[in-house]
Amino acid sequence: MLFRREVLEGIAGGRIDRVFRVWGKPPVRSGSTQRTWAGIIVIDSVTAVSPEEITEEDALRSGFDDRAALLTALSKSTKEGGYHRVMLHLGPDPRAELAANADLTDQELADLKTSLDAVDTRSRRGPWTREVLRLIEEHPGLRALDLAERLGRDKLPFKADVRGSRPSASPKAWRPVTGSPRAARPSWPTCGL
Repeated sequence: MLFRREVLEGIAGGRIDRVFRVWGKPPVRSGSTQRTWAGIIVIDSVTAVSPEEITEEDALRSGFDDRAALLTALSKSTKEGGYHRVMLHLGPDPRAELAANADLTDQELADLKTSLDAVDTRSRRGPWTREVLRLIEEHPGLRALDLAERLGRDKLPFKADVRGSRPSASPKAWRPVTGSPRAARPSWPTCGL
């Protein structure tokens, strides 16, 4: 699902808790989530509605001035299908809890090393995961383009590699894997990937 910037701002600000879409078959369902720049959007429900079921409150809570403006916007859709009310909210970002958890059990650490070894083994360019993790740790917040340049790699293949192998542990927990003695914990999600 795509959201306009003003809709995401409204969701983040608590002014918008529903959107309307024209769909033949909804591509989202209750319980699905979507990561956006505003945070994690949680889909609470998806309900097929007729124009008569759309209320003035629906319009206001979806960012429109009134019901007529919402119905006009929906009628201009070029998509085939019926109207759907999608109730949603901004949910907690699981990355925050993940970033705070640096205490791995011996088994979790072994699993992390095994996962990284498997990625390195499958790679055509040879081992690279620990070097990238070290670089991210040394330069938290550095954009993917800058990280790729420091490694002499093209940005898109670099991003594809990293996205496909993100470890499910806090960067602080990587230290035994990367051999880094750094004390400060970087934030994986802010590295611009």
